[in-house]
Amino acid sequence: MKRRIVMSMFAGATLLASTLLGAAPARSAEVPSPAARQAAVPAEFGTDWHDPITAAPPVTRPSGRSCQVTVAEAQFRDFTPYTGRYAPPEGCGDSWSKVVLRMDGKVRGRQFDRLGYLHVGGVEIFRTSTPQPSPDGIEWSVEKDVTRYSDTFRGSHDVEMLIGNVVDDTYTGIIDVKVTLTFYQGRQAPAPDRVLTLDQDTLTTPRNGERIVAEVYATGSGGGCEEYWYLAVPSNAPYSCRADGGPYREVQIRVDGRLAGIAAPFPTVWTGGWSNPFLWYVVPGPRAFDVKPIEYDLTPFAGILNDGRPHRVQVQVVGVPEGQPGWSAPVNVLVWQDAGRAHVTGKLTTHTSGDLADSATYTPGSEHRVDTEGSHRLTVAGYVDTSRGRVTTTVRRSLANTSVHRWAEGENPDALKATWTDDESVTVDGRVPARTTRTHRTYTMDGTTTVGAGDRLRTVLTLGDRADVTETRSGHRTARYRLDDTYAGDATYTINVPRDQRHAVATTSERYRIRGSDGCYDRSLTTVQGVLTEERGGC
Repeated sequence: MKRRIVMSMFAGATLLASTLLGAAPARSAEVPSPAARQAAVPAEFGTDWHDPITAAPPVTRPSGRSCQVTVAEAQFRDFTPYTGRYAPPEGCGDSWSKVVLRMDGKVRGRQFDRLGYLHVGGVEIFRTSTPQPSPDGIEWSVEKDVTRYSDTFRGSHDVEMLIGNVVDDTYTGIIDVKVTLTFYQGRQAPAPDRVLTLDQDTLTTPRNGERIVAEVYATGSGGGCEEYWYLAVPSNAPYSCRADGGPYREVQIRVDGRLAGIAAPFPTVWTGGWSNPFLWYVVPGPRAFDVKPIEYDLTPFAGILNDGRPHRVQVQVVGVPEGQPGWSAPVNVLVWQDAGRAHVTGKLTTHTSGDLADSATYTPGSEHRVDTEGSHRLTVAGYVDTSRGRVTTTVRRSLANTSVHRWAEGENPDALKATWTDDESVTVDGRVPARTTRTHRTYTMDGTTTVGAGDRLRTVLTLGDRADVTETRSGHRTARYRLDDTYAGDATYTINVPRDQRHAVATTSERYRIRGSDGCYDRSLTTVQGVLTEERGGC
């Protein structure tokens, strides 16, 4: 039987610590909830299960006065965006110690996983995907620290939100969401002075930028093979998703045509992924509900960007077949300004790009195999002459990807073991001792899907999202953070039958750990047949 694996189905459609590690590490311990200790586990999935949850830490909230604004409230039935108007909060001033976004959602019936975004004044402040519902209905929520967008929140702006959806006689799930922003009054938290967007791939920055960072919400999605790009094979291999160069993907940003930043995309698995929605009904894969942007430090290019003229800024995903859709990569640009100087001059002094190595070797046989190795290096450096003196920023980034993809006739079984590393160092050297931030990111995926007797499809999968961040001054370590978010699942169900005849079973788990200078956080979840059977925490 020829079987095409459909890994996901959208059907048509600090800065440092907050981005890499989520909320600040929590010190308080947690104990298993009574529900987790006493839950009765059914023999197989029924028509209802536990609401979606993750082991990630909640966003910490400061004490004191706060104000809340509803940004969007909508029911998504099709691909019509919600539009509205945002106004700053009344009674909390325009200086906030923290701004927290919260999205509450609910859906019932039957529906695919869907991708969504939220724009305020054209700035993308949130990107997410949705869980798949039970017939009886589910509710879930996502929180995100969005303090970095404070510049946007100080003015009134148009709002646009979309979770593209299709509702018909079969897929009945209407996605009902509400998004709020809570503003905590107090001393202004460190945040960029300006948050900018591109105008048809062009950017004009203030002339006194002393630090410039681009963030790109890069996601492979839209119903095509780029939703599961990590499984693509060379065009000479007999597999349902092919790309000339194989599965290597790299997200590049260019300034006036010159390579300015490189990054490994995170291999997000959406909640229909790996042909098996039962893996994700309760615990989603890492980052599925809160898609984190890739960050590029463009400060070495500040001397060029500060000339008051428009500059072309473009994002390209290396490895996508020519003319093939499937990647979305909106860009925000964050600018810190020099209050003591109207025009900050500077110069790009170093630009060294290594050769991009990308090899995908197909070996035919009763077990088909593709071995992939990819790597790339980039070093850029430049200075700006600020009101406090000359500051030089050096950015080094090194990417690597190895994977082994094996499959048999009919893509049964179908297995992938892959690792991506993204190493970055940023050194800032000026009148104060040089400060270096080193970040080592590692993403892993190890899974197998098999169809056995009685059309029983089984998927066994582990995913890893890890980061190690070290800050040093004059060679002495001043701070360190470690993140380890690991998901594991094993799910089986009968394919090619009505939903109520699938006889599905699944065990899934997630452990989310942070260790750092500010404390620690450690929480783990286990589910069986959609029931939360264990919830543990503490360091």
